[in-house]
Amino acid sequence: MNSLFKTTAVSFLAGLAGAAVWSTINFTEPAQFADFPQTNQTEVSFASQYQPASNYPRTDAPISFVDASENSTESVVFIKNFSGTDPRRYSMFDYFFGGGGAPSQQVSTGSGVIISDDGYIVTNNHVIDRAETIEVVHKKRTYKAKLVGTDKNTDIAVLKIEETNLPAIKRGSSRDLKIGEWVLAVGNPFNLTSTVTAGIVSAKERQINILGGDFPLESFIQTDAPINPGNSGGALVNVNGELVGINTAILSRTGSYTGYGFAVPVDIAMKVSNDLIQYGEVQKAIPGIEAVEITPELAEEMNIETLDGVIVTHVVKNGAAERAGLQRNDVITKLGAQDISGKGSFEEALSYYYPGEKLPVTFIRNGSSKSANLQLQNLEGGNGIIKREFYSSGILGAKLEAVNTIEKDKFGVDYGIKITGLTRGYLRELGLREGFVITQINNEPAKDPNKVGTYLEKYSGRLLLEGVASNGQPFMQTYNVR
Repeated sequence: MNSLFKTTAVSFLAGLAGAAVWSTINFTEPAQFADFPQTNQTEVSFASQYQPASNYPRTDAPISFVDASENSTESVVFIKNFSGTDPRRYSMFDYFFGGGGAPSQQVSTGSGVIISDDGYIVTNNHVIDRAETIEVVHKKRTYKAKLVGTDKNTDIAVLKIEETNLPAIKRGSSRDLKIGEWVLAVGNPFNLTSTVTAGIVSAKERQINILGGDFPLESFIQTDAPINPGNSGGALVNVNGELVGINTAILSRTGSYTGYGFAVPVDIAMKVSNDLIQYGEVQKAIPGIEAVEITPELAEEMNIETLDGVIVTHVVKNGAAERAGLQRNDVITKLGAQDISGKGSFEEALSYYYPGEKLPVTFIRNGSSKSANLQLQNLEGGNGIIKREFYSSGILGAKLEAVNTIEKDKFGVDYGIKITGLTRGYLRELGLREGFVITQINNEPAKDPNKVGTYLEKYSGRLLLEGVASNGQPFMQTYNVR
């Protein structure tokens, strides 16, 4: 009996041990293999189902970003925007504003990049939007900054501080930047200065429809380098620490980084910055057409055999394209030396040119390839450089400028003075908003920014204003001012 008991006990314990081993084998299998079918092979791995691991090329050691960080961090500054007492506005761009400030004054923050040793700094327009005072912090020193100019079409702005021998960042090329290339985002997220994150270029020529302006130019570099509130206006650099973009937006439902960031290509940002410094406004080159992306549906409907290029939907009368012989439904496939893959590359290609420049354009009409020479125009319909005059007034809390040819057509007016850069001041107290066009003051035509500005600063009594709101609605209002 004892012998039988011992035999049974040993068998039972052996069975338990075997079950334990089997349980361990089954439940420690990596989860990523759980959906793959079992085979009779003794060794099965994810890689071996596609290609023997021994056939994969040997990779180099992980890349170091030390040099890139050292070459770029000292050129990135911290920016503070003091914007007055108005309630805070909420938009996609608010993701990039840190801080808060007391109720008496809104303080928002962002980043900027030093582009010259004598104090010029490029940032985003939305970082300094409606600023009454701008401060730049560099190496623990704080400077009062002057706003040189802004461009809503690209969300670029230029500041100037009075300092010399600053570490200007070395410029790279966004046109030479490749998808899959390593990049670093350098900025001040969450008020944490000189922060560096790494990722790759995920895509180029992205359009995400967030920019304002009359001619929004979206051809963003998309990256998965983590970008958070406060990075906006900071540097996107390559592995050499060379500037390739200005960080601008993120794709997020929370306001924090969840996968993708977007940067203005440096070649566009620097062209815009140089124009603002030299001329006070961007020298926009106009082809005299409206164009749209080619979709598979449009290609089938119009019997177009390619999805590359853009379709001409409208040709401006007496414009550059009409003089070059372009017509509605032409498909533009090349501008100058640049192939056009879509709307983003079309707008980017145009952004590098100046009014008056001539370039060859290749297009398809009725299935046949054709070419023409296109002389680009400025916003006034001419071929020369425009240097627009502004009247800037602290009392009015705005800049005043004469409307251009495109705006005259848009608003259906022959003349007018547009309100831009609106901050706390007289015009806002009257209820006027950014982009409002004044056409008449006390039944007198408003044509000269300087005359209109000085008149409004000094006037008291019954004031009759006529004009057009930014949405095109006619406006007439009488005020009693002191």
